[in-house]
Amino acid sequence: MQKRDFLKKLLIASGMASFPALNHPLLAQSSFNGKLVMALQLQGGVDVTAFCDPKENQSGEPEINWWARNDVTRSAGNIDYAPFADNQAFFENHFQNMLVINGVDAQTNSHSVGVVNNWSGRNSEGYPSLTALYAAINAPDLPMSYLNFGGYGNTASLIRSTRVDDVSQIQNIIFPNEDRYDSAASFRTDSDWQRIQNYQAQSIDLLNQESGLPAANRNNREFYLQALERAEGIKVFGNMIPDEDSIQEVRELEQNHYSSLHQQIQVSLLAFSSGVAICSGLYQDGFDSNESNDADQSVLLSTTTDAIDYLWSTAEELGLADRIVLVIGSDFGRTPHYNSGEGKDHWPIGSYIVMERNASYTNQAFGETDGGHNAFSINTESGQRDDVNGVTIKPAHVHLALRNYLGINNSSQASQFPFNNTEDFNFFGS
Repeated sequence: MQKRDFLKKLLIASGMASFPALNHPLLAQSSFNGKLVMALQLQGGVDVTAFCDPKENQSGEPEINWWARNDVTRSAGNIDYAPFADNQAFFENHFQNMLVINGVDAQTNSHSVGVVNNWSGRNSEGYPSLTALYAAINAPDLPMSYLNFGGYGNTASLIRSTRVDDVSQIQNIIFPNEDRYDSAASFRTDSDWQRIQNYQAQSIDLLNQESGLPAANRNNREFYLQALERAEGIKVFGNMIPDEDSIQEVRELEQNHYSSLHQQIQVSLLAFSSGVAICSGLYQDGFDSNESNDADQSVLLSTTTDAIDYLWSTAEELGLADRIVLVIGSDFGRTPHYNSGEGKDHWPIGSYIVMERNASYTNQAFGETDGGHNAFSINTESGQRDDVNGVTIKPAHVHLALRNYLGINNSSQASQFPFNNTEDFNFFGS
């Protein structure tokens, strides 16, 4: 189905085909018009030497990349990339909207610690993810402010998250009396359903008429009122979820991998467009390529870059592309050599990619590693190697910079989770 046909069908199904343009969120349920933050966690450890921090083989050293036997590092704009998988199309299409941060030391070879560190900025439990913190500060009362599809999603009790494992279940919750397999059927008769709704309305009316209610009753009244308000808003989103013919499918990939990433992106963008969410935690697993590194990484990187293409093209159709900030990262990197199983093992040095349209900081790579993929100390201003006054980049540096860039670091919520004694890197310009 062509993208414009899909959107037209989606709008008709939502009862919003009369809207004159797609350059604003559709029937937004909040006044929030700031940035929409998406974090893409590539679980397992991306081999960034075959992606955004390319390494060629060094004389006298074990081979770091088989692709380097017959090819060399390539560049798109100011960003180097490896001629591997479908990287060329990805970097050539998006370099102008991309910041690469290389040489990030996760300080661990452990998956559990690497995940926590890279997605909270701290190598022990307790800090919220960037997306949870951003949602808690900017839109704590939206029905589904923070969507999470897997991976690290700690909210530190600042906000609730909406875990989405099965898209069909969202519609079951939003429309509890409708049978999604039979649009003409319902679980209760119209009269019974109306009786339930009438009883709910009468209960709220009684609460509203009472004065001097105990705290528990006042809380119940506020809960009911907020629930009704949110229910009306979330129905817009429920109606926008496509049917089985239009929803992005879970894909079966080579090497026994699966991906629902396209579907995660589709649902996230529709939630943004309907005004019920402002953050999303996306997730693709399988990157722990201890065996058959090149085969696994190639399949998964190709699927991931294709999904990112889909993200930006669909965001453009929905009028959201200029508001999205996408942060891409992983647990850590892979060793600078292959093991006996043609795989690569855990290596603490990895990379982040931050994507945003029309931003002043893009089309650049910040940070540097040597030919064996060891991190250099980096000057906090220039992003270049500085063995005298430089600092090794760590996830806390990236998170602190993102908090500052997104304007949330001075909030009362962020102050509960400070990055003390952490240098300010100029990733995003002055």
